[in-house]
Amino acid sequence: MADILIIIPCGLGKIWDKHPNAGAIKANDAYTGAPFKVNREFAERFSDRWVILNAKYGFIDPDFIIPGPYNVSFKKKSTEPIEIDTLIQQIRKMGLNKYGKVVGLGGKEYRWAMEAAFKTYEAEVQFPFAGLPIGKAMRAIKEAIKPGSWRMRPDG
Repeated sequence: MADILIIIPCGLGKIWDKHPNAGAIKANDAYTGAPFKVNREFAERFSDRWVILNAKYGFIDPDFIIPGPYNVSFKKKSTEPIEIDTLIQQIRKMGLNKYGKVVGLGGKEYRWAMEAAFKTYEAEVQFPFAGLPIGKAMRAIKEAIKPGSWRMRPDG
């Protein structure tokens, strides 16, 4: 079993907001907001693998190509976010079920989706910054990224 998978939420701010004609772009470059950037830095520092949880496409790798602008959110059911059953299937297809520890970042809607999707798998799912307002969560994550300030291996 592999070690640590970190799942970060996509971001509200997207490249198409400032560059509407940007066209298709890698997920890693599509999200422009500060929360996504901080979460990405955390994931790159502490994970063996990281993925993005996207309300439209589900679990996606950072190099997944997003064809263009979209506006789907777990917060608004009317936007028709991805179904939990699809997320469960993606976990198996992408090999995300092979990680012993899964660390999730993001707000309660993303936490709910991650918990529901991983419920049938044996991974230990943790949300180290859960319950913090976004500003405090971002400060806590930035502090955690500093060398020697937060230990992720082996027991977090």
